[in-house]
This record gives sequence, structure tokens and C-alpha cells, in this order.
Amino acid sequence: MRPHRIRAALLCGLALSAGTAAAAAQAGHGHSAAALEPPASAAAGHVSQPPPPMLDQPPSVVPEWIRTITGPPALSPEHPAALYADTAVGMFSAAVKGDPQLVYVPNSGESGMHGMNNSTNPDRNSVTVIDPRSFRIVGHFPVGGLPQHVTPSWDLKTLWADASGGNQLVPINPKTAKPGKPVPVDAPYNLYFTPDGSAALVMAERHNRIDVRDPHTMKLRESINAPCNGVNHADFSADGSYFLVTCEFSGHILKYDTKTFDLIDSIDLGPNSMPQDIRIGPDGRTFYVAALNQGGLIPLEGNSMDAKGMIPTGKGAHGIYPSRDGRLLYVSNRDEGSISVVDPAADKAIAKWRIPHGGSPDMGGVSADGTQLWLSGRDNDEVYCFSTKDGHLLARIRVGANPHGLAFFPQPGRYSLGHTGNFR
Repeated sequence: MRPHRIRAALLCGLALSAGTAAAAAQAGHGHSAAALEPPASAAAGHVSQPPPPMLDQPPSVVPEWIRTITGPPALSPEHPAALYADTAVGMFSAAVKGDPQLVYVPNSGESGMHGMNNSTNPDRNSVTVIDPRSFRIVGHFPVGGLPQHVTPSWDLKTLWADASGGNQLVPINPKTAKPGKPVPVDAPYNLYFTPDGSAALVMAERHNRIDVRDPHTMKLRESINAPCNGVNHADFSADGSYFLVTCEFSGHILKYDTKTFDLIDSIDLGPNSMPQDIRIGPDGRTFYVAALNQGGLIPLEGNSMDAKGMIPTGKGAHGIYPSRDGRLLYVSNRDEGSISVVDPAADKAIAKWRIPHGGSPDMGGVSADGTQLWLSGRDNDEVYCFSTKDGHLLARIRVGANPHGLAFFPQPGRYSLGHTGNFR
């Protein structure tokens, strides 16, 4: 391994311009190892009150409050998906005791890639809070420009609204669902935490940079220039020794050492792949990359960094969420308004749920009891709630402009690795 400070010289062949995203797709998959803006006030500007909820049909599933346990259980070797053994129903950390189950929706005001609707809705740069039992809006507050995701902290005590345009992270108290004082952070498109909780990783997408920060104060420790274009999503290996990062615009997947933050490998999926979310599967070895332009998941063996074909899901494959038992992956197909249910053991999609009259499912998460899947409707200014039993739509709720990284909180798990709720 070479120190990250000389990565740029060694890996300059990977660096791509912003125009690379429009280039023709490359054949096959190839390996290679290769002035801050002032913070904006969260209260700046006028944010209109959200409209009342729109229920397409009466709720048929009302999740019950789930018992909070006082400590994490031991791993069960018999569990079919041991990687997610501590995120099963009822396995709450004591840290979330008393936290109300709520859905936090960042209204970004920005359509995603392939976006068909740059919303004119005046409710933007805000977070809408929904009660998942009644499907009604119970809270609303400004958080600054372009909030992209709501991210649970590693210790589960804080939610962070990632306001990338406002150059700030806004803390939210999950016990009260109220925001606190914004913390100046440059370009926080996405936020992750190392498995030991020692560092926060800010994906500064527009700078092609990963900023290593204190996980509590968010003070900058180190900046890593990523040799790709559009660094944005990540996930960690089963043992936590490395993590993989997707580069949306250049098509690369980067592999970093978690302790040293050295770049140790990479793979080029081609500029036409446009990789989005990435999640490690229940086998603890295979990562799944949502390829937006190719309409499916690319399985990637983490140790060898070998891509293993494609699992077709649907147009605009974007977000990936494990089922509560860890056996299945729910994939949001934003461009065709559907959800694919993928069985990693069978290496295929086994079901597809379509949104009546269309929609644009983006980011979100599974409910604490596993009976619901909540997703933002990026180009429709709405939120969707699906039954995970049969995939029918339980509710669609009007929110603000171009909602993005929705978070259902709390969920079972010992700690959060970031994004909208990647729990272990």
C-alpha cells in the first residue's frame, strides 16, 4: 500500500472530467488501483408549510411499537444472513429507547439523474416528518440548501440532515424530531461512519473528495482526493477492514483501507453504468451495485474486485435495501416506477412491484418491524409506503420539492454505518 498523499500521481489515469459521463460505454470491466464556500443558515429563506397528506387508499398495515432490548444479542452462526443478524425485528440498541418511530424526508428541490421534473414546489431545503402509523405529517423544518439525505449517526443518538448546497450538516434530535444548530461542513452529499465509530466520512461529491471528520463534532481531520468523478455512495466489508465507494459519473468503484484510508484497488464499470447505491449482500462477500443506466444490480466480489454479470431489475436502478431478515434486497427502479425484490442466493429478481399510475421511487428504508418499505418519490414530490408482504402500495403522501434520502428511524441494530440507515 502506498500513502494516500501520492495517490493522485500514481492514479492519474483514473481521473476523468465531468464530460466523461456522456461518453460511450466501455466494453467489459477493467481493474486499476490508482476554497470552501461559506455555510448557509438553516433558517435562511422562506419555507412554505407542506400540503396535507394524500392517501391513495386506507392503511391496511399499522406497525406496532416494538419492544426495546437493553443490549445487542450475540451473533447466531445459524442465522441465514449473519451479516445482518443484529438488525432483526426487536433488536434495538438501548441508545434508541424512547425514540418515536418516524419517517424523515429531505426536500432537496433537485431532481436526480434522468430527472423529469425540476419541481416548482416552494417547499424545499426542508425536512418533512411523517408518522408511519397514521401516514400523516407531524413535523416540518428548514435545514439549508439541497438536503440530500437524513443519516443516523454511528451511536444512533443523532440524525444528520446532509445539506450539500448549504455546506452544513443539521443535527436532529430523534427523541423530539427537532433540529439543532447547523454545523459548517463543505459539500456533504452523503455521510458514512467507520464500523468502529472512530471517524465520519463525508462524500463531497461535487469536489470528488472524501473528507474524514470527527464523528461527533464533524471537525475535519483529513481530505482524500478520489481519482474518479462523482463519488457518492459506500458500504463496508463484513469485517470492516475495507469499504467500497461508487463514482456516479465516471463509473468507477474504489476500494479503500478503513484504517489508513489508502486506495487499495478499483474497478471500472464503464462510464455508461452510472453506479448509484452499493450494499453488501447476506453472504458477507458480494457487494451489489445499482447501475442506473443499465437497469440492474452488478454483483461485485469484494476481495477480488471481480464483477460477476448483471441482475436485471428495471430502468433507473437506484437504491438497495436489505429485508428485515437479511435474505432479500429491495431495489428501487426510479425511471420506471417500480421496486424489484432480489434474492441474492438465487442471483435473480423474484418479484416486481409497480406503483399505480407511475412514480419515481428513490431512497429510503425498511420499517423497524420489516412490514413496510418507505421510499421518496424524487420526481413526483411524494413519499411511498409499500407492504413488504405483497408489494401493494399502502400510501403515497405529498411532501416538498424532489424528496431524496428518506430515513425511517429508529431501526434495529447495534450501530449505523451511515447513508439513510445502513445498520449492523
